[in-house]
Amino acid sequence: MSDQFSVTVRSFLKPIIEYLDDPEVNEIMVNSPEEIWIEKAGKIEKTDSKFESADVLRSAINNISQYVNRRIDDENPTMDARLPDGSRVHAILPPCARKGLCLDIRKFSAETLDMEKLISYGSITQGAVDFLKACVYGKMNIIVSGGTGSGKTSLLNAISSLVPNEERIVTIEDSAELQLQQDHVLPLESRPPDKNGKGEVPIRELLKSSLRLRPDRIIVGEIRGGEALDLLQAMNTGHGGSMGTIHANTPVDTLSRLETLSLFSGVELPLKVIRAQVSSAIHLVVQTARYHDGSRKISHISEVLALDEKGDYVIADIFTFNQIDIETEGRIVGTHVPTGTRPTFLNDIEEAGYNLSNKVFAEAY
Repeated sequence: MSDQFSVTVRSFLKPIIEYLDDPEVNEIMVNSPEEIWIEKAGKIEKTDSKFESADVLRSAINNISQYVNRRIDDENPTMDARLPDGSRVHAILPPCARKGLCLDIRKFSAETLDMEKLISYGSITQGAVDFLKACVYGKMNIIVSGGTGSGKTSLLNAISSLVPNEERIVTIEDSAELQLQQDHVLPLESRPPDKNGKGEVPIRELLKSSLRLRPDRIIVGEIRGGEALDLLQAMNTGHGGSMGTIHANTPVDTLSRLETLSLFSGVELPLKVIRAQVSSAIHLVVQTARYHDGSRKISHISEVLALDEKGDYVIADIFTFNQIDIETEGRIVGTHVPTGTRPTFLNDIEEAGYNLSNKVFAEAY
């Protein structure tokens, strides 16, 4: 964080400074001035730290809001903001927060995750990486799905790192978190309305603008509204290799979630038309999950097939996580195994010039 931020705000955050500076702490959750929790190494634990009073915590929140030019008051009792180091902040005022002032800081990791690191963490196997690499090269449209705190953005970062360097990538986010290392990246960030309710630039508007910027790939940090329909239409009209994240617990839920968000667009389309767009636009769902030991792993890599005769979604798992054991300290042991199902788009990948070894789909790989 900048020196200015340190001077103006850090002094108000003394009870949690040690956690802000601890690289092993991922998130700080202030449920009230007297109740502070942290997530450390994937585990949530309560701390003994406390703010002296609600006024001290309110001063900290006010200073953060002023520094990042966000508004939080009785008329607007919630604040979503990003700190200079990329950390995400959310605050809620009482009486909406019934225990008192609420503050959550999800820290930004300076470490850029790549596939090699994910393999070393046990989050994915080499065979699954080789398959994803082929899918990215072949411009398959990929949705990374998972629950809150399951590592969706980190995984999207890692998958995005597989995009060839010569391509033009447009990223669209509410808060800049993606850390693409390619040479030709155009990052776009939404803007909330000002105190007069003017000047808002939503994700959907940026997505429409991105189509006029000659993108080879469009990457949406998080799909959470009517922009889902715009992204699906972009995927279906020549913008292959696009990616995004979404909140959902299973691959099928992911498609249903995209369907629901598309209805928020205000465009009146029959449900069967939206479902057809979802199933034709998305090639692959990469499902991530947070397990009981605090680890984050890919649970499914699944192909999206055509709708069945009833108009329902059909998913074919290509890789799944197989839990083998739980060690004495509670660590989950397992591996990703191919199901034996080969994706229907293999020919498209080969026609793009990528030869994927058949052994990727063999369990002994």
